[in-house]
Amino acid sequence: MTVTTETAPTPAPPRVTGQLVRYALIGGSGVALDLVVFLLLHNLTGMNEQLANALSTTLGIANNFALNARFTFQRRDRLVVRFLRFYAVGLTGIALTNLLFLAFTDGLGIDANLVKAGSLPLVLALQFVLNRKWSFA
Repeated sequence: MTVTTETAPTPAPPRVTGQLVRYALIGGSGVALDLVVFLLLHNLTGMNEQLANALSTTLGIANNFALNARFTFQRRDRLVVRFLRFYAVGLTGIALTNLLFLAFTDGLGIDANLVKAGSLPLVLALQFVLNRKWSFA
């Protein structure tokens, strides 16, 4: 009589978890780039926060697309279409942040730098879902 004791292998983390971790790390580099450029444009040059946000976010989007295409979603096909979709998703982030500027900076007088920094986690979560389901599907 043989007795076998089977131990269930430890399940690997779901693919989405790994993607989310990479997306967040890459997003961190884009956020840092976005925030530094925003601070420079808005604080040093006196550029309007809406325009500074659009420019700084565009740089962050381009950075994140290149890195996510390669490392997070490992997709190198249809790069132009994917970039356009990724950028469209990025525009949702610009729009959301601009709405937050209108509500909190213009409406309540909260410093634009704080609003920009506070918007980043919300924008990151929204964009991950949209990019995973549409840009890199």
